Amino acid sequence: MVTIKEIAKAVGVSSATVSRVLNYDPALSISPAKRQAIIETAEALNYETPRNRNKASGQAAPSPLTKLVIVHFLEPSDEIADPYYVGVRLGIETRCRELKTEIVKVFHSDALPEASLLESASGVIVIGKHSDNEIEWLQRHARQVVFADFDPRIDQIDSVLSDMGIATLKVLDSLKAGGYKRIGFIGSHEKLNGTVTPFGEKRCAAYINWQKQQGTFDPELLALADCSSGQSLRLDTGYRLARDLLALPEKPDVIVTSNDNMAIGTYRAIQEAGLSIPDDIGVISFNDIPVAQFLMPPLTTVRVHGEHIGEVAVDLLLERLSGRTYGKQVHISTELIHRESCRSAMKS
Repeated sequence: MVTIKEIAKAVGVSSATVSRVLNYDPALSISPAKRQAIIETAEALNYETPRNRNKASGQAAPSPLTKLVIVHFLEPSDEIADPYYVGVRLGIETRCRELKTEIVKVFHSDALPEASLLESASGVIVIGKHSDNEIEWLQRHARQVVFADFDPRIDQIDSVLSDMGIATLKVLDSLKAGGYKRIGFIGSHEKLNGTVTPFGEKRCAAYINWQKQQGTFDPELLALADCSSGQSLRLDTGYRLARDLLALPEKPDVIVTSNDNMAIGTYRAIQEAGLSIPDDIGVISFNDIPVAQFLMPPLTTVRVHGEHIGEVAVDLLLERLSGRTYGKQVHISTELIHRESCRSAMKS
């Protein structure tokens, strides 16, 4: 039976770090690449937590989910750069380990996976956005399909995600209550089925609608990237778009970014401009990746429970395999985490 000490030696970290990663300690500061190395080493060595070993000693009925294929919309390098999506996948894998389910991971490429791979599995969980043609192909070759972090808007397909439109309204209402007037937004357009929908991304659309309802919409405060695969919401994009907003004759007094990676880039642009966060300009974001609480100042952000999204996706698949015949779309709630990068209503 493999031990935590053996995993730590193989990866080159301490036993305490391995233990905290395998127990999903949200306070642990560790690079996504090192976190992934620990998880994958544990998987390769067939490590089981004491809780799972205790479960295995019982006589529970075998799971109908014997083999699962994860189909990801990102390439491995893009996923490692975005801890949120690492969290979604780890949620799936954690639940599957509890069920003794074999996992096959297929990351994005120019070609679809082999049909035989899907057909040999009990079911498929698809992470992120996929085109109509891809969805039709997946339905045709998989026994059961569940989408995580994307709703294909097909009644019979199960999906689980968080409503980012509602989350954006929470953010904007909080900023208004905190006394902010000029609220900038950094994000991207929406791209699906090879078509770009200007201002169609849910956070962006919610921002525009809210500003128009308030009578305060200013298109100059909106900075959007293109939609190239996996690239539009990264640190360098946040840095570039933040510089555009900071070059305005009248700067925003707070910037909302579409994810925490873009917020990190925004921090750099603000600091290079000789401005202080939050005294001169506030920053607020989405996802609450592990590094958010360790930025200077700590980042106010919307906690999106990626690991729970992954876990629920597996549970939806189990329900289907156990006989449920109707589609189910599940929304996981978000939580606004107030830290020190902007004023909150309580501190205004």
